[in-house]
Amino acid sequence: MAFQISPGVNTSEVDLTTVVPSVLTTAGAFAGYFNWGPVSQVTLVDSEITLVNRFGQPDSNSAVSFFSAANFLAYGNNLRVVRAVGTGSLNATSNNQTTIQIANESVFQATKLYINNSNYYGPFVARYPGALGNSLTVSVCDNSTAFSTWTYKNYFTAAPSTSSYAASVGGSNDELHVIVIDSGGLISGVQGTVLEIYPFLSKAYDAEINGASNFYKQVIYTNSKYVYAVDPSEYAATHSTWGLNAAGVSFAQLTQADTYNLSGGTDAVPQDSDKQSAYDLFANKETLDISLVITGDASVALQQHIIDSIVNSRADCVGFISPPSTAVVNQAGSETSNIQTWLANLSRSSTYVVADSGWKYQFDKYNNVYRWIPLNADIAGLCVYTDSVRDPWFSPAGFNRGAIKNAIKLAWNPAKTYRDVLYAAGVNSVVSFPGQGTVLFGDKVLTSKPSAFDRINVRRLFITMERAIGKAAQYSMFEMNDEFTRAQFIALVTPFLRDVQGRRGITDYKVVCDSTNNTQQVIDSNQFVGDIYIKPARSINYIQLNFVAVGTGVDFTTIVGAA
Repeated sequence: MAFQISPGVNTSEVDLTTVVPSVLTTAGAFAGYFNWGPVSQVTLVDSEITLVNRFGQPDSNSAVSFFSAANFLAYGNNLRVVRAVGTGSLNATSNNQTTIQIANESVFQATKLYINNSNYYGPFVARYPGALGNSLTVSVCDNSTAFSTWTYKNYFTAAPSTSSYAASVGGSNDELHVIVIDSGGLISGVQGTVLEIYPFLSKAYDAEINGASNFYKQVIYTNSKYVYAVDPSEYAATHSTWGLNAAGVSFAQLTQADTYNLSGGTDAVPQDSDKQSAYDLFANKETLDISLVITGDASVALQQHIIDSIVNSRADCVGFISPPSTAVVNQAGSETSNIQTWLANLSRSSTYVVADSGWKYQFDKYNNVYRWIPLNADIAGLCVYTDSVRDPWFSPAGFNRGAIKNAIKLAWNPAKTYRDVLYAAGVNSVVSFPGQGTVLFGDKVLTSKPSAFDRINVRRLFITMERAIGKAAQYSMFEMNDEFTRAQFIALVTPFLRDVQGRRGITDYKVVCDSTNNTQQVIDSNQFVGDIYIKPARSINYIQLNFVAVGTGVDFTTIVGAA
């Protein structure tokens, strides 16, 4: 508190009620190939329905990526998705001689296509790159004469005229209707489906309704899932009043309703470099909170990039990888050696990576076919499920929590002999048991060093504790390194560890934060040290059951322990 110069009473509050906060443990991250949606932008998806709405239905090219994301969402509701595209992916426009890639809303704003741009992209452009945009048609009507014969007039209550706002400032003829149609049926599944209706928009840049902009380009930018309105030379030449402020302006009108069929949209399969750039959006742990990174059908090079540049670099999340389909699908006996070859091509092991044994066969309801999909998204999903029914420090494997969803069959169902070989190498087998379903039957991380950290539950236990205690410790920053602050830190951490112990995550702990580890040299270096010793709980991996036959007259107490 400040020193007082003259007599008086000064009151202040000191908050010493800080606790170790809860941390998010179920947030997934994935970058892949999708047919629609923003490119190079992290998008939160909470369900398969949202996935379809934002990134489109799958086809033969995008199915593995789509179902990897959908499979994770079958266990949880928190997935960050980044769409990756090849450099040749283009947005559909109303002038198919123009080629342009507008990756996402930020790129659109940066290029200023919505403010007096002289380039001709046509009055409308598909919101995202991809051939799906070729299915779009946009129709515009701005006067009563054209409205009377307009194909889409029944979707509107009246013809466009002059808005009350324009009239109030001496303007006229500013209203227009816009409608977006799925003429090709690629988006909705039915040709001619009306996707969006925008009635009584304004050509006036300053037009408002209830405090919000009613300028047609801004309304479409804010609300449309399918198109942007841009400044074409066609409108600039003959309708130069469009986009002016309303005061005193009689806005030019179309001679007839204009209808634009968008075309020129193309898909280009993303290469490893494109996907690496997409995954790099997850690299900064200070700006994005994620826990589980799924990889889909990533190549070895991409898997290595994710291991090195994402999970090992962040050290606060776990990555999940599967062998390539060529290692296990229709391999007839060479699966084990193929998986070993795959592992040999990964140049470093990691306690932040979980590897599984293959792919599953599942039904694609969108195309009425069956497809092979890698299992890594399911294994990450089992961690989400485990968190929901127990805690992150419980194993996601086994019959209690390790059941794989939507598996018609496995590409390879490894027998015990092969499971032993793979487990020694750090690969967790997924196994189908008659009458018991398909189950994750291992909980190792991909490291060759025997330690407590070679199990999924222990790795996730320490991630959870480190993140939670680390967040709480931030409030010791810039305080004095004295006995009070050190005692406060111990009082902060101990209840949290006691709670984790009570929930079976650890068997014992000790917190040291005193003059033994905060020496004068440490204090003079403006540092603060808290040592937290943990005895993690271990999952049962091996069960030995001994059945001992004894004579009828034998007393059990005389032989227990002798067998």
